[in-house]
Amino acid sequence: MRRFFVMRKALLIADSGSTKTDWLLVAPDGTRTEIHTDGINPARDTRVYIYNVLCSQLLTQLPKTIALQAVYFYGAGCLEPFSQTVRSIIQELLPGCTVEVESDLLGAARALCGHEPGIACIMGTGSNSCLYNGKEIVAHTPPLGYILGDEGSGSFLGKTLLNGLFKGVLPEALKQDFCESYNMTLSDIIEHVYRQPSANAFLASFVPFIAERRDIPEIHDMLLWAFQQFIARNIVIYGHKEMPLHCVGGIAHHFSQEITEAAASYGMQIGRILRRPIEDIVQYHIKQ
Repeated sequence: MRRFFVMRKALLIADSGSTKTDWLLVAPDGTRTEIHTDGINPARDTRVYIYNVLCSQLLTQLPKTIALQAVYFYGAGCLEPFSQTVRSIIQELLPGCTVEVESDLLGAARALCGHEPGIACIMGTGSNSCLYNGKEIVAHTPPLGYILGDEGSGSFLGKTLLNGLFKGVLPEALKQDFCESYNMTLSDIIEHVYRQPSANAFLASFVPFIAERRDIPEIHDMLLWAFQQFIARNIVIYGHKEMPLHCVGGIAHHFSQEITEAAASYGMQIGRILRRPIEDIVQYHIKQ
């Protein structure tokens, strides 16, 4: 008897930040192709900018012979009404396929928790968290950005380090080590933080210094305090201490031991930790 096979079309998944977007093209045979473009943040970027990035950077890297079934775009700033801009441009450039545009936080939750309920956290340059029911976000503590919040993030760690060094809370030898390592004065730091753009990224740039000295007792205590602040001000309010904290991002990946210790001080446990969410987002959509 003759058998007929239906060829599945390809999926295109995007994990977008403000500086870069990682794309993963999943062909019908399961082959993965990574594509990288500039970052897209519709809460910040104009429609013309987003169109140009997708047209000149994404389309030029997509294989011409691939037929897309769906595009799932997860990114910073992708909340209504801003997400509509990204959705309409993708539909214009890639007609005939399903297009879903969601926040990076929902992407993190789907990557970390799949179709099960849980608490999902982003811990990178910034921080964020949510309570997830296996399909959508049901509770969310606003992160408030690096000036008012972002506890436990790379920018928060950098800010806490600088505060401790120049207010004399951390040892003088550590301050001298820092100044020699970066060849920076207090005036240089004030200039970068208060007078130049991307202060959050500047503050987060000191995370390697912290990571290399994490065994120094004062640095360990600083890290523990920073992650306790994240849990106290963002997670406790969900009222689910029985749920493990699942985390994604560079900070979560590099400081998993200290985050685990901070969670234990609140009677909570750490679950999955991912450096990048995109492959697990793919698995979420394949299992749909």
